[in-house]
Amino acid sequence: MGVIHVSHEHHVSVVTIDDAERYNAMSLSMWIELKKAFDKIESDNEVRAVILRGAGDKAFVSGANISEFETQRNSEASVVHYNQSVAQAQDAITRCRVPVVAAISGICYGGGLGLALSCDLRYASPASKFRMPAARLGLGYDYRGMKSIVQNLGPTAAAEAFYTAKVYGAIEAAQIGIINAVNDNVFAYCDEVALQISQNAPLTVQAAKQAMLCIADDDTSQISRIDQAVDTCFKSSDYAEGRKAFAEKRLPKFTGH
Repeated sequence: MGVIHVSHEHHVSVVTIDDAERYNAMSLSMWIELKKAFDKIESDNEVRAVILRGAGDKAFVSGANISEFETQRNSEASVVHYNQSVAQAQDAITRCRVPVVAAISGICYGGGLGLALSCDLRYASPASKFRMPAARLGLGYDYRGMKSIVQNLGPTAAAEAFYTAKVYGAIEAAQIGIINAVNDNVFAYCDEVALQISQNAPLTVQAAKQAMLCIADDDTSQISRIDQAVDTCFKSSDYAEGRKAFAEKRLPKFTGH
């Protein structure tokens, strides 16, 4: 079965889903390991941005590893466990305190599309293909998964993607909101995007992400927590550094404090 690799450089973590022979199809163990990887990133204050990608350039993630369904999804209890593992991994990405950038090359189907939509930003190579094939497989899709699709694509485009199970090319995927943009050298481009994020004030970026998550969830109970995060930004040494760097016409050097 496949594995999850994590590397770190310049405040950026790269999480690679690796089962290239199966087009990076996700096994149960990979879903579990993916969550663990993001749990570690969550507790590492040196990390300011994350890139999520598949091994090689033929696939981001082709979906779930269906070959193991007979053993891993063959009872009510095992189906619940499997679905929980998927949801927990996707939620760890969505709720990650720092922005997560999906670098997509090749196939991005089913569970792979769900993973991509869990990320903050998504960029793809021109040859990438996207599909939600649940209706061709007879699989049910839970509330959280459908909510992510509708929030990112809008109700009309989400309905088309789900009901027809059609394949979208990269250009069309960008037009309907599956991805932000198409880039010929997507991995190098995502490296640049993540580096740009990592060079900005970490407290400001994280406060903005907290606010966007609460807006998406329509969760007004967290407004005071967001206000506190914003207040922390104004009291930080990074705010002083940002003003000083602007006055001196140089790049700021932020520390996250």
